[in-house]
Amino acid sequence: MKTSLMIAAAAGLLGTTLASAQAEPGGCLKYGAAGAVGGHVANHHGVLGATGGCITGMYVRHEYRKEARHKAALYDKDHPGAKGSYEEKATAYDVEHSTKPGQMNGTAAEAPNGQPQ
Repeated sequence: MKTSLMIAAAAGLLGTTLASAQAEPGGCLKYGAAGAVGGHVANHHGVLGATGGCITGMYVRHEYRKEARHKAALYDKDHPGAKGSYEEKATAYDVEHSTKPGQMNGTAAEAPNGQPQ
């Protein structure tokens, strides 16, 4: 009974994960889980590893969203009046300028107001 309950819970978790998949970096849950496993392997420091992983995940996601907002501002500068969320505009900017999420090229290193960073 316990095994079937665990299998059902894992299947439910997998189903919700696949349904709400986004193209953002992991965040607190994914990085925290990896940190917990790493901490457990490294002399049973699972809680410390989970905490460090969670903090790292939140920072990586923050940087990703910050860059997406910057790319959206650059896209708005090139296309005034464009509609959509900042994620959609950042994706459109990536397509137009052959960049990848998380990697800005040399021409995009300029702030939206024209000032270098």
